Amino acid sequence: MNQGIAFVIILTFSVVVFAQAPIESLAAKTQGLALYNQFKSVSAVPYLKKAAESGDHEAQYYLGEALRKNNKYITTEAQNAYEASALQGDIYAMISLSQRDNDLCVAMKNCPAEKKSPAEWSKNALEAATKDAEKGDSEAMYLMYRITGDDKWFEKSAEGGFALSQYYLAAEYREGKGFFLTPSKRAEVIERWMKASAEGGIPQGMLGYAAIQGRKNNWEQFRYWNEKAAMTGYVSAVYGYGSYLAGQSPEYGFKEDLITAYASLSWVLELDGGGGMKEFAQDELPGIAAKMTPEQIEKSKNILMEWKVTRPPLSFFPDKL
Repeated sequence: MNQGIAFVIILTFSVVVFAQAPIESLAAKTQGLALYNQFKSVSAVPYLKKAAESGDHEAQYYLGEALRKNNKYITTEAQNAYEASALQGDIYAMISLSQRDNDLCVAMKNCPAEKKSPAEWSKNALEAATKDAEKGDSEAMYLMYRITGDDKWFEKSAEGGFALSQYYLAAEYREGKGFFLTPSKRAEVIERWMKASAEGGIPQGMLGYAAIQGRKNNWEQFRYWNEKAAMTGYVSAVYGYGSYLAGQSPEYGFKEDLITAYASLSWVLELDGGGGMKEFAQDELPGIAAKMTPEQIEKSKNILMEWKVTRPPLSFFPDKL
């Protein structure tokens, strides 16, 4: 074979292999995160480990989280994953390492060796978050709140547009946090932040805002935001939306759609990692099926197969920290 041609073939093969590596790593990370968010941490570990080995700091962080949750304490492998992520500047990993003094490994007296002390990681996290917050990063402002406990950062983060802060702020005001001259003013502020979080894509905020609209008898908006939340794959919303379509709470005005209801609740059956929603779906599905024809059930199964390809995976959307 001509040496020039051989070189081109080898080079082409190398480029293809090199290009496949990050694609495979991304696919592993995506699958790992999907499983983790369904409370299937044991199943998530192999995928997250593969992505973490490619140097992805977020996969390294979640690998540490999954390993810690599986073992109930920080193991050496979890510690290594957190540190690999933190050394790349991941503030979430730094925060987790800064809180190791509260881990079960302390009581068990088997904490793994560490590159830095929790106090040092706390200092690093504060420095990194401060730097990003000063640039206007609203997520970094939220992390400043988590690091310092200073409410001013919580409020700045919400005002800066970080939707998760907007949701949590609304939820805390709903639970009685803060001072307001009148109950109506509190309700007004709660609604404003809950709406902002819903529009920012937080499914918990969508359901929270839907509930507010329901109390105001605005059933059109209640239905809209419940459906919107279900489309994100948020487990509570998928289950609730399916139940409404099956005829539960007809006063809310959902048009009965047994085919979509059966598909929604059947999807929830896949959640065998925890959360308790699978059991609710198991209880409700037989009653729905009893009102359906075999042809309708088959159509529902086909719809579910299509959803699994076209929609986001089911998720409990747990807090990253």
